[in-house]
Amino acid sequence: MPPETVLLDRPAAGAPAPAPAAPAGTAGPLLGPAAAPELHVMSYNIRFHHRATAPGDPDHWPARAPLLARLLRQEQPTLLGVQEALFHQLPVLRRALPEGYDMIGYGRAGGSKGEYSPVLYDARRLDLAEWDQFWLSDTPELIGSATWGNDVPRIVVWGRFLDRATGAELVLVNTHLDHHSEPARDAAAAAVAELVTGFPPGTPVLVTGDFNAVAGASGPWTRLVDSGLLVDTWAAARQRLTPAWGTFPGYLDPVEDGPRIDWVLADPGVQVLAGAVNPARFGGRWPSDHAPVQALVRLDPA
Repeated sequence: MPPETVLLDRPAAGAPAPAPAAPAGTAGPLLGPAAAPELHVMSYNIRFHHRATAPGDPDHWPARAPLLARLLRQEQPTLLGVQEALFHQLPVLRRALPEGYDMIGYGRAGGSKGEYSPVLYDARRLDLAEWDQFWLSDTPELIGSATWGNDVPRIVVWGRFLDRATGAELVLVNTHLDHHSEPARDAAAAAVAELVTGFPPGTPVLVTGDFNAVAGASGPWTRLVDSGLLVDTWAAARQRLTPAWGTFPGYLDPVEDGPRIDWVLADPGVQVLAGAVNPARFGGRWPSDHAPVQALVRLDPA
């Protein structure tokens, strides 16, 4: 639908370091596993399994699945917000990540039904304190509800974690906004903003998602970023590890300075060490129609 730890050279205060001139099809890890006190955060729309595809189609899930697994195995984000996963696609994610990762979230139609927007996390390092899932509607506790003009249900999954390595507490919020209805996206962004402001003051919050809205020029951006509530990790990063690729290549070549509809946002107090839009392809093939967005962040210890 459209619309992993590294040692970083610290640039001087001011503009972020320029992106390295890496070719779009490189397949090595950009960040890889992060070591404390840093956290590797990723947002990834993995594209649901469209059963009408056939071998040779770039959207064919049986061919994409091992590519997706390879990318995740290389990158190993500490926190991963996923969009569009179906129940039978989840084992690919779980097996690709090291033993000791866990997951929160369930289908948007209830139980195992419908698309998931799960959060996968490294439970070897992060203790889950609480989590919840709600629907982006006037009846957020009603499973499958959609009342803001969207044709399909949209959800938010969030978890509050304790970093055993540093003692820091943090929250990750993951969502997928509607692709058709602008009013639904705007209302959903307001709901996400309300959720973020409801956490205790001083709690670092990270937000991942496919917002189906352009960074810098959309209602959700105005509500969440222009308001000062959150910062865009791409813009705030001390170092950008890739060019500013658009995040929805649709299995075509990535476009520099193309629309960024997938974001990793952060509380303004979070240090953003690096940001990337990962154009990794394997044998010329994409794991998904979206490119994952990645950030290396650091929280103040408790």
